[in-house]
Amino acid sequence: MTDLQAAYDRCRALNARHGRTFYLATRLLPKRQRPAVHALYGFARWADEIVDSGASADPAAELDDLERLLADELAGRPTGHPVLTALADTARRHRIDPGLFTDFLGSMRMDLHVTEYASFTELDKYVHGSAAVIGLQLLPVFGTVVPRAHAEPAAAALGRAFQLTNFLRDIGEDLDRGRVYLPMDVLDAHGVDRDLLAWSRRTGRPDQRIRRAIGHVMAVTLATYREAEDGVDLLQPAARPCVRTALVLYRNILEEIAAADYNVLDKRVVVPRARRAAVALPGLVKAVTARAVSGRLAWNRPDDH
Repeated sequence: MTDLQAAYDRCRALNARHGRTFYLATRLLPKRQRPAVHALYGFARWADEIVDSGASADPAAELDDLERLLADELAGRPTGHPVLTALADTARRHRIDPGLFTDFLGSMRMDLHVTEYASFTELDKYVHGSAAVIGLQLLPVFGTVVPRAHAEPAAAALGRAFQLTNFLRDIGEDLDRGRVYLPMDVLDAHGVDRDLLAWSRRTGRPDQRIRRAIGHVMAVTLATYREAEDGVDLLQPAARPCVRTALVLYRNILEEIAAADYNVLDKRVVVPRARRAAVALPGLVKAVTARAVSGRLAWNRPDDH
């Protein structure tokens, strides 16, 4: 096994262990595309751990170190870290804009000192770097049937939809870290403040004001999914089953939140394994079909010579 193969295997293991829903969807990709997706996940996971694990004595300095190491790898100066080895190889192979990694780390830094957002406009500045850029990083890996720029808005929207879903699912956990990602003007409009959120988190008791605020953010999130869904057919056919499955699985988290009557502050809702399998199976069939069609087209394509 080469060092590069080992690096990609390390990223795949990280994805399998920490991102189960996303990892399930990646199994629908052609094998040649999976390593790049795992590398992008591994890098994002590393930065997220620096910020949220609580293990770092100086997370700001660690993020600075990570950015310097990444710059070295992208410049062809090996650092010896497998995640960065795989990431740099992915970035070169797929010509991913390095600025997207800079924007991502910028949002990670925001988590170190920003604890709330006044409005969706303010929140969008964070979500662009924390999530929209992930969709833009993945776009050249998946490939498109239109000029890439035409597919970028939907790809960014999918990243935003996933992040907003995480915010809704993880309200209680984020509150424990001192952060509130639901826009404060939405909370204010429904009579919700930090004290009420903390009370519900502590007691496990629901509150209609919180339910209404969560419902408001959920409506915005569902609209973002609709924007993203329009972009699936702009991808290369082999990538569509994976992306569509990931979209459906993540959107199902919103259904679980609604089924819990929006009582999510003291618990984390999950999509049941049976439902995940029911979503993934049709995706697998479509993925196999897309690969077969792609193979036949390649076989029948005239030689360029």
